[in-house]
Amino acid sequence: MSESALRRTPLYPGYARYEGVRCIDFGGWELPVQFSGIQKEHEAVRERAGLFDVSHMGEFYVEGPEAERFLQHMTTNDVTLLQPGKAQYTLLCYPNGGVVDDLLIYHLEEGKYMLVVNASNIDKDWDWLQQHLPAEGVTMRNASDETALLAVQGPLAASLLSPLCEGEDPRALRPFTFIREARIAGIPVLLSRTGYTGEDGFELYVAAKQAQALWDVVMKAGESQGLLPAGLGARDTLRFEACLPLYGQELGPEITPLEAGLNRFVKLENDDFIGRDALIKQRDQGLPRRLVGLEMIDRGIPRTHYPVFAEGSEEPIGEVTTGTQSPTLKRNLGMAILATRYAAPDTIVEVDIRGKRLQAKVVPLPFYRRNPAAKQ
Repeated sequence: MSESALRRTPLYPGYARYEGVRCIDFGGWELPVQFSGIQKEHEAVRERAGLFDVSHMGEFYVEGPEAERFLQHMTTNDVTLLQPGKAQYTLLCYPNGGVVDDLLIYHLEEGKYMLVVNASNIDKDWDWLQQHLPAEGVTMRNASDETALLAVQGPLAASLLSPLCEGEDPRALRPFTFIREARIAGIPVLLSRTGYTGEDGFELYVAAKQAQALWDVVMKAGESQGLLPAGLGARDTLRFEACLPLYGQELGPEITPLEAGLNRFVKLENDDFIGRDALIKQRDQGLPRRLVGLEMIDRGIPRTHYPVFAEGSEEPIGEVTTGTQSPTLKRNLGMAILATRYAAPDTIVEVDIRGKRLQAKVVPLPFYRRNPAAKQ
């Protein structure tokens, strides 16, 4: 795809003010991989706060008297537990248990929900949901183009946003709850507290035309606290350390939520949802493979799709899904899908790194957990 064909977020024109910004093609979008340096941005989020442009994500509105029943049939979690003002992580599955996408559901009001889906899957998810839409009782609207999304992540996120918010204090928000009609410096936003970095985090959904003004307000307010704009590179290393899945790597049509270790988001006791029978069968027969952590013993960095072998074996027992040198922990780490018999902690395996088999050991996930006493 040529550069001119890449999609851009409403904040793209403002990237040019950052001297170190570098953009890449990410699923058909021209997005910043960094503003000042991945390591620097990663450390800012772990220690202070970072501001991300994630406006490429998709937003669908689903509403009507049958909306709850529809979403309960389409997704793996229990939508009936959601009260207005609460959000939920969940997954769309194929009948074979493979993953269409992972997403968030926001319960806006009785009979009305907002779904937040991955940018690369917007069209696919829309088509999948439309294919299963009942003849009546549910309507859908794709609001992706008119919606921008900023994410403020890090231990200082709450204290940074608090003086900007009019009305309810964001520090009072519990995780996976939201304020539908918040105002930040007079700008209307939907303000939620979820996160995708392993740190405290807030999402600011705003009309696309007001995205740049909101970005500028938040950046100015955070200058004295060390807030940095952060790109896709830091977003990936941060979510990796916290072992949060990325669609296309830890999740996909060939990887089920159970294999990815997301059992708590799959309510098999619920009424029939798409993929439930296959997942029950997989659970009952025993998982053939699991997502595990790897720590390199030999010197080398495991990367996505590198094959993994048992010691002395000729056939791969799995592959790396994501790997890098952890900026926080300073260790060469990876997540990998491995045959279950090799998934126990301290099992020694070998990763093929550019034709050379190097030793690693299986370690527990996640690699990083934030200090719950961190300043807010």
